[in-house]
Amino acid sequence: MTHLIRNVSIVGAEPTDLLIRGGVVEAVGPDLDAPGATIIDGTGLIALPGLVDLHTHLREPGREDAETVLTGSRAAALGGYTAVCAMANTTPVADSAAVVEQVFWLGREAGLVDVQPIGAVTIGLAGAELAAIDAMAGSAARVRIFSDDGICVHDPQLMRQALQIVSAYDGVIAQHAEEPRLTVGAQMNDGDISARLGLVGWPAVAEEAIIARDTLLAEHTGARLHICHVSTKGSVEIIRWAKARGVRITAEVTPHHLLLTDERALTHDAVFKVNPPLRTAEDVAALRAALVEGVIDVVATDHAPHASADKDCGWTSARPGMLGLETALSVVVEACVRPDAAGSARLTWSDVAERMSRRPARIAGLDDHGHDPAPGAPANLTLVDPGTAWLVAPDALASKSGNTPYAGMELPARVVATFLRGVPTVLAGKLVK
Repeated sequence: MTHLIRNVSIVGAEPTDLLIRGGVVEAVGPDLDAPGATIIDGTGLIALPGLVDLHTHLREPGREDAETVLTGSRAAALGGYTAVCAMANTTPVADSAAVVEQVFWLGREAGLVDVQPIGAVTIGLAGAELAAIDAMAGSAARVRIFSDDGICVHDPQLMRQALQIVSAYDGVIAQHAEEPRLTVGAQMNDGDISARLGLVGWPAVAEEAIIARDTLLAEHTGARLHICHVSTKGSVEIIRWAKARGVRITAEVTPHHLLLTDERALTHDAVFKVNPPLRTAEDVAALRAALVEGVIDVVATDHAPHASADKDCGWTSARPGMLGLETALSVVVEACVRPDAAGSARLTWSDVAERMSRRPARIAGLDDHGHDPAPGAPANLTLVDPGTAWLVAPDALASKSGNTPYAGMELPARVVATFLRGVPTVLAGKLVK
């Protein structure tokens, strides 16, 4: 299968031609010729390395009413992703070689993106006993990221042991930073709005205390630590301090924490309930600046589909979480690429490639991903139209769930095509299969 993309800008550079053949980028340059190739007009489009998500909930096995590996893969491909890392909080929990291999092979069967399972740190996410980390690392899924996401590994001794074990594989522990004793009954960010609404607040210090503790544990063990969904200004400063000390720490921010604030809770719409919660405008500004600076390494979606019964039940009863795969790139463009009134530093398209593809691929050990389109590189890439806006309609999304916080919003930058190993999964903005 051969495709010739004409007049396309590679990560924001001057337009050129791009030839894809045999699963790799064969050539890049002006006026390329390839008899018999499928021609794609790339005028006005930007070619990025296929996006890589470190934080996706695919729900299968166990909650196929909310999402499956197949439907989540469709959403990912439409969002420009060629690889996603699937979190372990399934039913049963992905705490064994058998379950991570099930998820891995379901991803291969879907064939739209590479699905890389994340293994649980503790058995059943219960925080009492370490899971079979060695077995998962040695399985066909070759797990390298381990996380109890949704629940904090709050026992420092278990966390220390887990960090020591994954060091043998150059693996990483991805921590959901939440001191549980500080968030009992919490419903939203702790602040003025939670007080006005009479809701129990989720204080910033609950996140920051765990990040500080685990930074010291990572320094002590020499292991790699990744902080999931950073949401506060204080967390940014702790991560900055840790990096200055040489701690092997990386961090992610979600699109929704870059764009939305806790004021959304005033709508009483539980689609805006998420964990960690939406924070203040001051936090949002700090997160954006940290992403631009590189203190926060990557954008990760925390794509969290929920069946309607789990969201349409009132704020206090609703489960936390939002969709993210199909809208992530557009939200990042809106929040951090398009010029803003304050004249703040913004991301370039190469920066977007770094934070949404190259760096997450390195963190996850996905060697076939995160390469800019260049001769010899695997042809995992996406084409984006930065000049086309689109209206987010929940019913039009590929996910089985509809809990998007962007319903009715017009977002910039539309994914036009996605290629996985040279095979198009999306063309003209539509799934190929």
